[in-house]
Amino acid sequence: MPPAEPSGLADLAAAIRSIERGENAAAPAPRGDAAAARRRRREAMAAEAAALQAAEAAEAAGATPVSPQAPAPAEDGAEGSPSEEDGAATSPAGTGEAPASAPGSDEPAAAAGAPGADTESAAPADADAGAAENGGGSGRAAEDGAVGQHAGTGPSGGADATQQVPGSGDGSARTDAGHSPQSADRDAGAPRRAGAEAPARPGTAGGGGGQRARGPVVPQAAVVDPAAVEAAAGVLVEGGAPAELAGGVVRVLGERAAQELREDPWLLLGLGGVRVEQADGFARGLLGEACGPGDERRARALVGRALEDAALHGHTALAPAELLAALGRYGLPEPQAAVATAVAEGQLLEFREGGDEEEEEEQDGAGEAPEVLFALDRYAMAEEALGEGFVRLLRSLADDGAAWAGAQAPTPSAAELIRAAAGSGLVVHSGGEAARAEPAALVAAARAAGLRAYAAAYSGSGRARLAADTGPDAAVTLDGLLSGAEGPGRAADGSLDLDLLAVLDAPQLSVEEAATLVESLPDGARLVLSGDPNALWSAGPGRVFADLLASRACPRVVSRTPDPGPIGELVSCVGIGELAAVDAPGKEVVVVPVHDGREAVHRTVQLVADSVPRAFGLSGPQVQVVTTGHGGPVGTRALNAALKERLNPGPGRFGGFDPGDRVVYVPAPGRAEPGTVAGAEPDGLRLECERGPVVVPRADVAAAVRHGWAVTGHQAAASRWPAAVVVIPGDAGPLLTRSWIYTAFSRGERHLSVVQGAEGRLSQAVAGPPAAPRTTRLPVVLAELAADA
Repeated sequence: MPPAEPSGLADLAAAIRSIERGENAAAPAPRGDAAAARRRRREAMAAEAAALQAAEAAEAAGATPVSPQAPAPAEDGAEGSPSEEDGAATSPAGTGEAPASAPGSDEPAAAAGAPGADTESAAPADADAGAAENGGGSGRAAEDGAVGQHAGTGPSGGADATQQVPGSGDGSARTDAGHSPQSADRDAGAPRRAGAEAPARPGTAGGGGGQRARGPVVPQAAVVDPAAVEAAAGVLVEGGAPAELAGGVVRVLGERAAQELREDPWLLLGLGGVRVEQADGFARGLLGEACGPGDERRARALVGRALEDAALHGHTALAPAELLAALGRYGLPEPQAAVATAVAEGQLLEFREGGDEEEEEEQDGAGEAPEVLFALDRYAMAEEALGEGFVRLLRSLADDGAAWAGAQAPTPSAAELIRAAAGSGLVVHSGGEAARAEPAALVAAARAAGLRAYAAAYSGSGRARLAADTGPDAAVTLDGLLSGAEGPGRAADGSLDLDLLAVLDAPQLSVEEAATLVESLPDGARLVLSGDPNALWSAGPGRVFADLLASRACPRVVSRTPDPGPIGELVSCVGIGELAAVDAPGKEVVVVPVHDGREAVHRTVQLVADSVPRAFGLSGPQVQVVTTGHGGPVGTRALNAALKERLNPGPGRFGGFDPGDRVVYVPAPGRAEPGTVAGAEPDGLRLECERGPVVVPRADVAAAVRHGWAVTGHQAAASRWPAAVVVIPGDAGPLLTRSWIYTAFSRGERHLSVVQGAEGRLSQAVAGPPAAPRTTRLPVVLAELAADA
C-alpha cells in the first residue's frame, strides 16, 4: 500500500484501517477478558474521536477538504466482504437476470425493473430493505429504503462456475440498508463501526449547527479520479467484467483499485450486487488456472461475505455451525481453516459468551461450555458501544426529576411514562399507534419544567403526527436531528444540545443507527425508546428495541391505551396471533378476495383510483398501496406500472418519470422518503419531498428513485395514510409473517382494504411465529456490563 498522504485525515484513516485489521494494540480483542476488551475499544474510540475533532477543526479553518472516496483495503486482501459505494454501488446487469436473494428475505437483491424478481428488490430505489418476518428476513437487502450491499447466499459454484460478471447499467445501484451514510466510506471487508465518526460540529459539513437547509437539496456524488477509473476498467475488461463497474470499484477500493483487483480479484465482491459466482468467473479471467475454489484470497473474501449475508437476515453474529454451513454453500473446500485464519488475522472476531478460555480450561469438560459466536468488527463494535452508551445514560443522570415527575398527563400510561423518565436516564416504552401520544405528553411535561426536550420520529410522516401533539419546534426526524438540520444542533463538545429525547418507531433502529444516536447524547441526558413491539424490526442488522425490552436493563412502561376503531381492533387481534372478523359499519375494513395476480392488480387500481377516494372523500396521495415484494405479478413494479397508467399516464421522459408521479426517494442507506416528481433540471430530477424540494443528480436517478404508489412493508413501517390498500398475493409464501401483516394493516388511519389472494395462508401466518429469530450480542453485552458494575 502506498504511503499515506501527509495530512492529518489521511494518517487517521490509515490508523483506523490498522485498528480494523487488528494490527493495532487498540484493536478489539477477539476473546479473553471482556472488561479489558471493552476498555481497549473505548480507548480506541476516544482516540479516534479526538483525532477527527482536530481534523474537522483544521478543515473548518481552511484546510483542503478530503475527497469522499473510500480508503483502499489492506494489502493482504483480507477484507473480502462487500462494501457500499456511497449509495451508488452498481448492481450487475445486462443479462436480464436479477441477483439472487438471501434465503428468507422479502426482497431479493434484484435490480429495479429487472425481470424475474418475484419479491422485494434490494435496489436503493426500491427502498424497502427489511426483513420479511419482522426483521427476520433480510436485515439489509430486503426492505426499508435501502439496499443490501450484495446479492444472495446461493452456492457459488466454486472454480467450476461459468457465469461471468454481467454488465452494469440497469440502475440498480445498491447500498447498505439501515446504516448511517458514513458507512459508505469504509474499506471493503473491513467494516467500521457506525458512530466512530465524531459528531458533526456546528459549521461543519453534516453538522449544520441546527440551521435548516434552504432551497433544493442536491445530493453530492463521490469524486473519483478519472485515471483510476480508466485503469480499473482495463482490469475489469481483461477479466471479463464490464467496464461500467469501474467507477464503483474505485469508490470502494480507492485509486489503486486496478492494482488491488489484479492482486486479489475477489475484492470485486466489495461492489454491491456482485455475486460469488460472478467474482469467481472474474478471478478465472484474470488468473486462469492459478486460482481455484480453495484460494486463500477467495477464502478471506467468502468469510466476510458469509457474515455480511447473515446481516441481510438481521444477524450481528453467527454461531460456528451456521458460519461453516454458509461457507460450504459457497463451495469452500476447508471452511474451518478459513475461519481460523480470519480470526487470527483479525478479519473476524470470536466471542465466547458465558466465559473466557481460562474458565473453559478450568472446567475441564465439566459444566456447560460457553457459546461461541463470530462477528465482524463493524457490528461487534456497534453493540459494544451501544451497551456502554445505555449504561452511561443510566449512571450519569444527576437530576431526579422530582419537580416534574408528577406533571399532569392525559392518560394513566402517560403519567407512568413521565414518572419513569423523570427518574431514569433510559426508559423503554411500548404500545401501538394511539400510545404515540404518551411520549408527546412526556416531552410537553419536560419542556414545561424547563428541559430541552425533543421527540424524534423515523419518518417525515411520523414527525408530522408528532408535531400535532408536541408543537413543531419539539418534533424532529431522527436523520434531521443527527445531521443538525432539525432540532437543537450540537453543543461545544459535539453532543446533541438537549436534556431529553424520546425516539418513536424505535423498532426501526438498527444496531449501528442506535449506536450513533446514543453516542451523540450528552452525559445526564434522558433517552426514551418508544415503539410497537409487534411491528417489523429494523431493516439493518440487530434488534435493539426487542433486546432492550428483554434485557430488563432499564425501566419499562407498557401502554394501556388501545388503538381505536375497527382497524385498531383488527390490528390488536393480529398482534396476539388471531385473525378475527371485526364489525366495521362505516366500511373501515374491507376484504376484497381475488383469484390471481391479474385480478389483484385490477382490483387494487380500482380501489385506489375510484372506490376508496369516492367513499371517504380522499385524494390520490392519501391512499397508499402496500404489498409484500417488488417483483412478481403483484409486486410494487407491476402495481406501480398499472397505477401510473391510470393515475398519471405519460412517456416517462425524465428517466422514466413524469411530473406528478408519486415516487420513493432514497437519500441515504436505510432511508426512504415519499415524494412527487416536480420536473427536471440540467442537474437532475426535481422532487417535492416531505423535507422540501430535492434535486436528485441525473446519474443517481435510476438508483435512488422509484415509483411510489405501491410500497413494501418496511417502506411503509414508520408512516401512515388516511387509507391503505394492502395486497396479499397468493405466492407471498414465507414473506407473509405476523409482523408484516400487523405493520401493513396498521398503516391506514381511516380505512383499510385487504386485497386477499392468499386464502388460508393469511390466517396461518398470523397464528405463526411473529418473526424469524436474529442472533445478536447486545443482551450479553448488557449482562456483562451489569456484572462489571
